[in-house]
Order: sequence, then structure tokens, then C-alpha cells
Amino acid sequence: MRRLRRIKILATLGPASSDLAMIRRLFEAGADVFRINMSHTPHDKMRELVATIRNVESSYGRPIGILVDLQGPKLRLGAFAEGAVQLQNGQTFTLDSDKAPGDANRVNLPHPEILAALRPGHSLLLDDGKVRLIAEETTKEHAVTRVVVGGRMSDRKGVSLPDTDLPVSAMTPKDRADLEAALVTGVDWIALSFVQRADDVIEAKKMIRGRAAVMAKIEKPQAIDRLADIIEASDALMVARGDLGVELPLERVPSLQKQMTRMARRAGKPVVVATQMLESMIQSPVPTRAEVSDVATAVYEGADAIMLSAESAAGKFPVEAVSTMNRIGEEVERDPTYRSVLTAQRPAPEATAGDAIADAARQVAETLDLPALICWTSSGSTAARVARERPKPPIVAITPNIQAGRRLAVVWGVHCVVADDARDQDDMVSRAGQIAFRDGFVRAGQRVIIVAGVPLGIPGTTNMLRIASVGPEGDANI
Repeated sequence: MRRLRRIKILATLGPASSDLAMIRRLFEAGADVFRINMSHTPHDKMRELVATIRNVESSYGRPIGILVDLQGPKLRLGAFAEGAVQLQNGQTFTLDSDKAPGDANRVNLPHPEILAALRPGHSLLLDDGKVRLIAEETTKEHAVTRVVVGGRMSDRKGVSLPDTDLPVSAMTPKDRADLEAALVTGVDWIALSFVQRADDVIEAKKMIRGRAAVMAKIEKPQAIDRLADIIEASDALMVARGDLGVELPLERVPSLQKQMTRMARRAGKPVVVATQMLESMIQSPVPTRAEVSDVATAVYEGADAIMLSAESAAGKFPVEAVSTMNRIGEEVERDPTYRSVLTAQRPAPEATAGDAIADAARQVAETLDLPALICWTSSGSTAARVARERPKPPIVAITPNIQAGRRLAVVWGVHCVVADDARDQDDMVSRAGQIAFRDGFVRAGQRVIIVAGVPLGIPGTTNMLRIASVGPEGDANI
């Protein structure tokens, strides 16, 4: 099944989309990667979803990526004696280590790490930012705050701290158990929540030991200041706009989205734009015009993927949401200005043989107006390097490694085929043409460009570029 767009689509699974028939429909509508949110998914259900996705994958013969999203730390208030209170602007309100039920003047904050890290002047956002406090006096036992934006506050509402660097791991005991369960099932990507620093990613990678790739979710202000280090440590990036919009002024989120998209592309790491992209489609079969423009902006920016959350997990119209994203992607990529935007943002190649070959392959393919750029890749790195260049022709990645193929499902413009490794260079050239011919990328008599690493089968050795003609049976020759 060939997609007619380069940007990829992630669809979150949930109550509205957990059976075989629905997952099959979502894939046919355009989903390339399925996300399993461990905030709402027990291990048995996660294993069932993975098995169902693999069933769909085998029936279509095309790699499908699976992303497991870890919940991360959840910082919450304690309970109130009467279940809820009304906080007034300007009043004093204390957060403390006393476990007694709270009232209109105080409540327990069962996180000593927050009390230890808070400083006067730091903001505290309660219930997704609906109530805002400013710390005025802080100790390890309590924090006296002033209510800046009041409102109703009830038991165990969430706490966000945009100004406070918390000395906590991005992984809780629940996350560690979820991670191990996910790795046993053979998922492809792990999305790491609550990332504040590169060390959070490095800690997760030590546990994962190469069994999956790590996608850092950027949802904390602290991560913005350390973005370069986090990108370097990660395998991919997710722009988690919902949480960013809680802890940062909303008007900053669009510019940060653009900055992160460009930084990730420069580093050759996939970047996913997420949260509220087609939010109205949870209840409506059609999106708002503003939502269509929002999705289109991510496509124009050259993001690798766009993601649906509740729209596909719990909404009334999951298939329509995916097909709407699919149509938006196709339409934007047909726009004549789309290529000029991508070209203007193209980063200079790194001073490595692999990046030089990828850049040269793009230039040759576009100069000769070739219909496909074919990558033989063992680890997926060759295809990822070529995708960084955002070439005009489609990228066909051929790999003997199904795990590499599944991870490439999130990478811009890559149509991945799993096939036996080439015996030699002649076999590589011939079968590259056959596969591209079979999948409808080239016709007999056309030329293709082939990028690979020699010796074959050794990861990270992208060093060869060939132009070949496709014969009447699809086989290519130099």
C-alpha cells in the first residue's frame, strides 16, 4: 500500500479504536504508526493491541510502527476535607507536608521534592493552569503562596511548575514496569514524558539497551533550555503542545514548534507534532478551518509526522480524523510553494561521508527528475540521512531488518520494504529496480538512483551512489 504523501500520521488507540477491524480501517485511511498511551492502558490490553497491529501488518506486508507512550510522573495535590474549595484572587494559600485534609487556607502537597525545589517567585499552575499561585515563602515543609488566578480547586488536581527544575527522574516505578512489559512485546518506539534534561533520555536508554528507539516528549519549559542536548541524546522528538501550552504562554508555542521542527531536522532526527490537531473531530465528523490550517502548518514546516490523540482514541469519528489528516497532507504537498518552503529550510550536510552521499543523491535525483530514490539500509540510518534532505522524489527504503522498517514508519517520505539482503552489488541494483517497479514508483525504461553502504549489511556505512535503468521486467542495471 503506497501513500501519496510524505508526512507520516500517528494514530492513538483507545476505546474507540482497539479491535482488529477498526485498526485495519485506520491503517487503510492513512495511519503509519499506532500510539499506545500507558496512562490508560493495562499491560494485558497493551499486549493485545500489539498483537492486533502485527496481525494487520502481516496482512498488508508493510511495516507498521508501534509507539508506547509512558505516563511519566504525575504531580498532584492532596485531598480537601469537603472535596473542594474556592480560591480567591489575592488570598494566601499554603501547600505543606501535613497529610491532614485541606481547607480554603491549605492543602497537602505529597511531593517533598517540589517543596525542596520551590523558591520565592516561582509559579505553580493547578488543574491544567486554571488556577495560578506564586510562591512567597518556601521551606522543605511548606510553601506559602499568593493566589494570582483563583478558581475552584478539588481533590488531587494536577500541579505544574514552569519555573522549577525538579530533581526527579522522568520515569516512575509504574513507567519502569510499563517499559519492560512493552519491550518484551517488541514495540518500536518509546515516548518518554516529563523530560527535563538529556540525562532523563540517557537513563531510559540504559534500561532499553537498544530494544526500541526513544522519542523525547518536549512538554516542560526546562527542556526548552536544554533542547540541543536532548535532541542529541534522543532518537526522535515529539512537540507535546498541550502540556507546553499549560506551562508556557500560549503565544510562545507556535514559534517553539517551528524551532523544534527545524532543530530536529538539522540533527536528522524525526520530529512529531502532537496534541489537539483536530480536536473538534472528537465530536464532529469535520474539523474547523483553523484546525486544518494548524495541521497544514506542520506539513509545510517539514515535520516528519503529525499525531492524533483523543480524536482517534476516544472520539466518535476516528477513521474520518485519520482520512482528514491524510487529505490535508496530500493537498499541502501538491502546493507548488511546498517545495520552496522545504528547500529554504534545508540544513547544510554534516561533514560525513553518509551526509555527503545523501545530499549528492538528492541533487542528482532532482537534476535528472528521477521518479524514486532507493536506499538499501540495514539499520535504517541511510534512509534517515536521505529523508533529512527532504528530496523531491519518493524514498524507497529496502531493509532485511523488520525492526528497522518499523522504526522508519515515522520518518518523512520513506516507503519501507522488508526484503532479503542483497548478495552483491549487482543483485542489489537489480532488486532495487524490481521492488520500485512492483510498488508503482517507476516504469520500465526510467532511471532510479540507489544509495547504500558497502560492504553490504554493515550499519552506518553509507558510501555508495548509483544510477540504474529499469528494464521491462522491473530489474535494474547500470
